[in-house]
Amino acid sequence: MEAALTKTMTLNVRVSGVLGAFVAANVGEDGGYENVSEYVRDLIRRDMARVERESFERLKAELTRAFTAPDSAYHPLSADDVISRNTRRDPA
Repeated sequence: MEAALTKTMTLNVRVSGVLGAFVAANVGEDGGYENVSEYVRDLIRRDMARVERESFERLKAELTRAFTAPDSAYHPLSADDVISRNTRRDPA
């Protein structure tokens, strides 16, 4: 994945109609972006932030459920139990 962080990717995207008009309205003198590339990079950054936010919210919800579960819902596990559980292969 580290190599992907330094590699430049060129994208060619064709938009028309309502999508093209929307992009045009957001780029140039009337829009908030100087060019389409800047606009697309910002959209990608926003989408990345959304994905991270959603992942965090899922983790937070899972931890909340775990911390609010009654003690009777928990059972002791040894380190060997955890290792064994995590090394089992799913036959699918």
